[in-house]
Amino acid sequence: MPIKLSKNRQFPSKSASESDSYLVQQCLQGDIQSYGLLYRRHQQRVRVILHQCEPSSLDDLVQEVFLRAWKGLPKFRQTAKFSTWLYRIAWNLACNQRQAEVQRRNQLQALTVHTPTQQDAPDLMALHYQDLVQQGLVNLSFDHRTILVLHDLEEVPQKEIAEILDIPLGTVKSRLFHARAAMRQFLQQQGVQL
Repeated sequence: MPIKLSKNRQFPSKSASESDSYLVQQCLQGDIQSYGLLYRRHQQRVRVILHQCEPSSLDDLVQEVFLRAWKGLPKFRQTAKFSTWLYRIAWNLACNQRQAEVQRRNQLQALTVHTPTQQDAPDLMALHYQDLVQQGLVNLSFDHRTILVLHDLEEVPQKEIAEILDIPLGTVKSRLFHARAAMRQFLQQQGVQL
């Protein structure tokens, strides 16, 4: 795909999906600046999807998602939403990364014996609400955490979450219900009044 740079281009402003569609068309014609705009527009949400992975590798994983999307752009179906397609790439990478992390953790646990220390018991009085939410998210299953983050924190519609995760809408609703209930219970156990 030849690369060209254009200056002072006007973008359609009807809606985000039309703008994404326009930018994708420009990318397919070799305009790398359009891909930069897509990157800036979607990188935060991609980071949220990947948030469940090891924090030290987060930047590399975001780059990997966008690299895979760039390479796969010629195969992208123009009838689909770019954001849904991109988030699906992020979700697949997050799942693969998560499985690899679990395997590494299991191997490490098999090799080491942990002796509890005072540092293992967090001082809950010093934690902020945001820290408690993060702890609550860690306690959720990977599937429940992903849906709760996408829907409640990133405000992705349930239908789009179903498309991203390739699961039925009813499953999204069920997991969201159970994730909220588990989070509510966790926060109440920590003394947060809801």
